[in-house]
Amino acid sequence: MNALIRTVLLALAVPLVTIALPVAAQNQAPIHVEADRLDLDQRAGTAVYTGNVDIRQGNMQLRGERVEIQRNNAGELSRAIATGERAYLRNQIEDQETPIEGWARRIIYHVSERRVELIDQAELTQQGDHFQGGRLEYFIDQEVVQARSDVSGSENQRIRMTLQPEQ
Repeated sequence: MNALIRTVLLALAVPLVTIALPVAAQNQAPIHVEADRLDLDQRAGTAVYTGNVDIRQGNMQLRGERVEIQRNNAGELSRAIATGERAYLRNQIEDQETPIEGWARRIIYHVSERRVELIDQAELTQQGDHFQGGRLEYFIDQEVVQARSDVSGSENQRIRMTLQPEQ
């Protein structure tokens, strides 16, 4: 049973690396998961980790009190959702000196869209630029950030930005 669970977990987690690593290196980076608990539902295509969850693969890190990995009908990773008081996402892109880092109460990584949503008390830093708001969306390939002050079920959280001058 342990070998089956490991195989399923690896299949669920491997696509997380697509944010950070070139295609050739994607499948070679080991996946490290730490959590207090795992609930795996193969029929639903979900794996839910709870209790100080830390998932790392290559240059990518995702942390939260709870992280849910969802697969689509083809068995491919479709979303990773991290929640907690300060869920955290870190990604070191090869040609950048500093990593992209994000914090929020909920972080949703949409794999096929290569889009990250940071929701509720959201913060994002990228190469010295800093964004805060109720909701931030980061489009990885386009390097586009969209910020909103409104969050469902919460008071508006004003948008704040610090942008560094071009070098």
